[in-house]
Amino acid sequence: MAGVGARADDSPDGPGLADDTVRLTWREVARHLDAVGGELLAVAPGPDARVAVTGENTAATLLTHAAGILTGVGTVAVSRQLTAAEMADQFRDAGVVAAVTGPAGLAATVAAARATGVRTVVVHGTDAPAGTTPWAAWTGSARTVPATTDRPARPPLVYTSGTTGRARGTTVRWAPSTVTDAAGYAALLAGRSGFPPGPHLVVGPLQHNGPLTSVRHLLSGQPVVVLGRFDPERVLQLVQQHRVASTVMVPTHFTRLLALPEDVRRRFDVSSLRSVAHTGSACPPDVKRAMIAWFGPVLVESYGGSEIGTVCRISSDEWLAHPGSVGRVVPPFEVVVLDEQGRELPPGQTGLLGFRTPPGREVRFHADEDKTRAAHPAPGVATLGDVGHVTADGFVYVTDRVADMVVSGGVNLYPAESEQVLQQHPAVADVAVIGVPDADLGETLRALVVADGPAPAPAELDAWCRARLAAYKCPRGYTVVESLPRTVMGKLDKRALRRPFWDGERTIAG
Repeated sequence: MAGVGARADDSPDGPGLADDTVRLTWREVARHLDAVGGELLAVAPGPDARVAVTGENTAATLLTHAAGILTGVGTVAVSRQLTAAEMADQFRDAGVVAAVTGPAGLAATVAAARATGVRTVVVHGTDAPAGTTPWAAWTGSARTVPATTDRPARPPLVYTSGTTGRARGTTVRWAPSTVTDAAGYAALLAGRSGFPPGPHLVVGPLQHNGPLTSVRHLLSGQPVVVLGRFDPERVLQLVQQHRVASTVMVPTHFTRLLALPEDVRRRFDVSSLRSVAHTGSACPPDVKRAMIAWFGPVLVESYGGSEIGTVCRISSDEWLAHPGSVGRVVPPFEVVVLDEQGRELPPGQTGLLGFRTPPGREVRFHADEDKTRAAHPAPGVATLGDVGHVTADGFVYVTDRVADMVVSGGVNLYPAESEQVLQQHPAVADVAVIGVPDADLGETLRALVVADGPAPAPAELDAWCRARLAAYKCPRGYTVVESLPRTVMGKLDKRALRRPFWDGERTIAG
């Protein structure tokens, strides 16, 4: 069990994994991984079968993903906020044969399992309904992981919304895809946590790639503390209590921490922090400067995506010297800027940001060749759909987006999903969903609606949307308009629609 096994031998009673209610020593972590791994192999014996794990911030979530990596049983990080229909769609797409859930995702998981023929649903954190399996029974069984499993590597699968309105999956890019066996993959991750030694604090939802990197830290034999629900004062308490060395946050977390009264902020010792990685969306410059002044030069910004991993990185000191940059490209990637014909542009000129991907680092989307092809604007070059430029000394700046995407609180949202739902409302003739500025979340979704007859009330449209989509995918505001501008090709002119809501020409957060 790589780093976990070594810690179980060397410091069996030392703190290994904790959440709001559970405290596990390294001996207990090792035992749980052995038991969960044995159960995963029993419920998913085929190499293509996967086990869904709702992204609830608990020790059980991390243990299941970690056991999947160790045994070569693929796991799927599923949002606990999805409706049953959305969850069932992902179950079918990923080939899910079993599911692990806590109380927040329980109802939707049970319904999705019933709709897709999934027979095994394991429940933690609450009483298990009839027909499901309690977590305690699952982890207390006699099954264990055999000495060798001879299974291929199966990194966790995460889903991201798509421009077509349907979520698509991609495996996390924690290691090159040239690492093909489970044992080799687990051993590689055990040696590359990505964070400094010491306790790591999870504050974001364990359905997203950033927070899920804590699985690597655990497998490397380093302690992990999981916060169930983000609370800024509680974050500071945990940092002080556990002498936390690292964490991953998004700019919304920063704004909520900075909103605490000064006397509360001064009450806690945060000097143990050595790395605060932030990702998900651009951080407002004043917020970032305030966090560096408070935490020290420990902020490290990463730019990338689940489908490719981190492609650029910038330290606090570098950012202070180059404000607004996402940093230099991370080897083995190489950055290029392309014009509309796919030709490379020189430093300083603005175009589509692309990254040359060496073998084993190519972008691939699960069961979606069209989306995979669209992510490659040139041979051997992948893009995240952003526009920007590179300075002569190699610093990358993101200035706009090509993809119709909104980043809200670090979560990628694609307006096509809510547009498709709202278009089905009988009182809606036309609709466009755009990103508008928000002081807390960076951006939020707003629906611009052309009524078919009497204008529907915003509450009616919101209820319609929430009945069919996860709440975080629904617009936070609704505005009735006379008409919607379109391009000569008939597409909605999203840039023109966004412009009145933003100051200046830039119409994305940050």
